[in-house]
Amino acid sequence: MVVCGDDGLAHRLAAELRGVYGEQVTLVVPPSGRRVRQPVVGRARAASAALLDRVNAARNRTSGNGANPNAERVVEAGEPTEAVLADAGVDRAAALALVYDDDETNIRAALTARRLNPRLRLVLRLYNRRLGQHIEELLDQAATLAIGEGDGDGSGPLIDASTTVLSDADTAAPALAATALAGTSKVVQTEGLLLRAVERTPPRPGEVADPGLCTLALLSATSNDPAGADGSESSGEQGPRLLPDEASVAAATGRGTVVLEQVSYSGPPLPPQRAGVPPFASLFSRRLRWSLAGLVACVVALAIALTVVAEDHPLHATYITLLDLFAINEPALHRSTAQQVLQLLSAFTGLLLLPVLLAAVLEALGTFRNASALRKPPRGLGGHVVLLGLGKIGTRVLTRLRELNIPVVCVEADPEARGLATARRLRVPVVLGDVTQEGVLEAAKIHRAHALLALTSADTTNLEAALYARSVRPDLRVVLRLYDDDFATAVYRTLRAAHPGALTRSRSVSHLAAPAFAGAMLGRQILGAIPVERRVLLFAAVDVGGHPQLEGKTVAEAFRAGAWRVLALDTAVTGGRREEPAAEEAYEGGRVPGGSGLVWDLPATYVLRSQDRVVLAATRRGLAELLGRRTRERTGA
Repeated sequence: MVVCGDDGLAHRLAAELRGVYGEQVTLVVPPSGRRVRQPVVGRARAASAALLDRVNAARNRTSGNGANPNAERVVEAGEPTEAVLADAGVDRAAALALVYDDDETNIRAALTARRLNPRLRLVLRLYNRRLGQHIEELLDQAATLAIGEGDGDGSGPLIDASTTVLSDADTAAPALAATALAGTSKVVQTEGLLLRAVERTPPRPGEVADPGLCTLALLSATSNDPAGADGSESSGEQGPRLLPDEASVAAATGRGTVVLEQVSYSGPPLPPQRAGVPPFASLFSRRLRWSLAGLVACVVALAIALTVVAEDHPLHATYITLLDLFAINEPALHRSTAQQVLQLLSAFTGLLLLPVLLAAVLEALGTFRNASALRKPPRGLGGHVVLLGLGKIGTRVLTRLRELNIPVVCVEADPEARGLATARRLRVPVVLGDVTQEGVLEAAKIHRAHALLALTSADTTNLEAALYARSVRPDLRVVLRLYDDDFATAVYRTLRAAHPGALTRSRSVSHLAAPAFAGAMLGRQILGAIPVERRVLLFAAVDVGGHPQLEGKTVAEAFRAGAWRVLALDTAVTGGRREEPAAEEAYEGGRVPGGSGLVWDLPATYVLRSQDRVVLAATRRGLAELLGRRTRERTGA
């Protein structure tokens, strides 16, 4: 496996491949002077990597070979040129991950790598999703043509030269956004299907717990302890248990659970006021509307009075009143005193109308101008989410929150941030200013907020904002973007001990994104990742053929506690029709409305066929076990 990158995600991904999946990794990073600080990837990963080193060392001593086949090789290069990729062994590699922060660099290197090795699995990190779809189709087509020309009759081993375009922002945004919502935790979105993982507290005596669609995990025994280690990778019974069986769930009394729910998204992607043109009532202030209403009442009263005095038709009397109002009528010199008085009153009303019309024009122009500018938080706003940072991650999280119609107030220090255009389009209030400066969080109404999402790229800035927000409101829900596992664990424990009644969560974007990138490098379509405390559950689409753990087994027999669990059948790939009518009726009832092709709630007796494609939830090691066996079968190892 070859990993090329210039930030923490590259190091995190290399550790994931080597420590969890046991792959041989070549890491291409900038030279030492330009390289970012190599991150701390967690005590659990370090322990697994150390264990892998000991196993390999024992094998090498037994075989008499001093080389470690799984040792990580580091190549220092400023740009992923053709010579650099060749030196990294791309022509012999199984997969290449390009996770540079620049989209153009990743695309250029992907085109070069596809030419060097058409059979290479490519994983690209691209922020531009529309461009990513076109690049994925282009590289897949190039691989298909190159492999077809090289293989001739097409016989031979199955080649998985797929191209997967991922975004760390898109991978982490659902989890970050969902953590800030009441009653909602982790979310994974697929085609036409929204899966929501909800944390549920232990049932009270006499109550029956709702298992949802299935139980994904048992939370840590210390999750309700203020000094518990939710932010760390715990081990043993104190840590979370992923994908437990029914017996374990029944025996685990007093522990919270993470259950899976299915939610069909039916609302628009943007709030109703997406056009940027405000409603007519908001063009004018309340005082101006009352002034206009008073003038209209005066005109009506003058018209009625003129109708009575002059014994004229009401329409003609109204016309004469309007002429007098706008001072374009002849003076009533030879008419009755009453008509002359009414003409003077109409002229006076016309004088009052001029400033009101001018104020209406100015207010309307100002309203339209403010509609295209950044909005300010309304005075009575409350129960909202304060979002710090409108970079790549913050912009994706903002979009997710607005899709759920959650009120948001953003805080951004850079007036040229990429997320300001999105906030302006979604009509989201924004406070421009440094969050570390006094008064910025107050302007965002932090004292009446429901949650704080600190998603800037600086850990210390996020921590400072969280501590200041807690000093203003101790019970505030806080979600921190923290990269370092040890730092996150220390922060979590301290905040939980100091504020036991408030919810605190720490999330790392690279920690959430690395499993998805690693799974894609290993030839799997990763649909998403759900964090369970500081561990991760993966949702993947897997072909049943070639997996003895799945092929020919029922859904119940294919379930492996702590490793993987089949959730749905993807009929869009297999055709969705079975020869047995009884089996067809058995799973047609679980079809998701909307034509997504996913069949949910499969019966436990349904037999998985080799041509089926299933969606399953798996731990990282469970997915590695599935993939490792298939890889060895393909290569003949």
